[in-house]
Amino acid sequence: MNPILALIIANVIWGMASPIFKFALTNIPPFSLAFIRFFFAGLIFLPLTLNKWQKLTLKQWFQVLLVGFFGITINISFFFLGVVKTESINVPIIASSGPVFIYLLSILFLREKPKLKVLAGMLFALLGVLLIILSPLILDGKKLILGAIEGNIFILIATLGSVFQTIIGRDVLKKINAIQVSAITFLFGSLSFIPFIPKELTSWDISFLNLAGWTGIIFGVFFSSALAYFLFYYGVSRLKAQDVGIFTYIDPLAAIIVAAPLLHEYPNLFYVIGGVLIFGGIYFAEGRVHWHPFHMIKKFLISNLPN
Repeated sequence: MNPILALIIANVIWGMASPIFKFALTNIPPFSLAFIRFFFAGLIFLPLTLNKWQKLTLKQWFQVLLVGFFGITINISFFFLGVVKTESINVPIIASSGPVFIYLLSILFLREKPKLKVLAGMLFALLGVLLIILSPLILDGKKLILGAIEGNIFILIATLGSVFQTIIGRDVLKKINAIQVSAITFLFGSLSFIPFIPKELTSWDISFLNLAGWTGIIFGVFFSSALAYFLFYYGVSRLKAQDVGIFTYIDPLAAIIVAAPLLHEYPNLFYVIGGVLIFGGIYFAEGRVHWHPFHMIKKFLISNLPN
């Protein structure tokens, strides 16, 4: 399969995910949904990889578990916690700011000397992120302000989890097949949600499921987990890491197409201006997107893993 097509399909699915999961979370608690989503998706992948199971070194196990920790435990926990508090269409536009944080991390932790043009573009993009995150201060009533801003901040944390997932995953997927990585990260990630489920079960059980809950489970297990993550890992393993982030720009359009009829969410002026600043700033900075910081941070992280 063409890796470009694989990443396009994966990002269309993930773009649709934020409104669909916000709809589902009206009926099912976040950590219960996260566990069901990844545990059963992991069970789907596990039999497919047993006959081709590759023996992993300690370093490779650590890398794969880090991919699961950042890409599932951190990313999905804060994604679900955030999407119930903010508009679902904000999720992919904030997530598209990943290159901004890659660049800033390279300056802060790797002491890379910033280039004026790149730094200017990234600061404009960061301004766009802040505009969207803080827009509830102007748009929402006083009671909704803190919850909506908190939701946007949670989505920002989820984005950082996704950034580190991609950085670390690129290296390990050169040597380990995508299905095996998916099975391990899904099952490991799903287990990390278990400590939070008992509290949810005090006020919810599976008999409460309705159309919204089942939609989230079916879409989560078979599409946004099993299919999309496999396509993502497949694409990452065959393209340069710096090219992967380009496809996240598909997500906001897919989110709007689904959110408008499902949740009656529509872009406002702050969303449009913030999106233009994010995408325009990143394009101005690199002419396309993020190459140098991605490479350097990946090298830095991998070199510091245990042998």
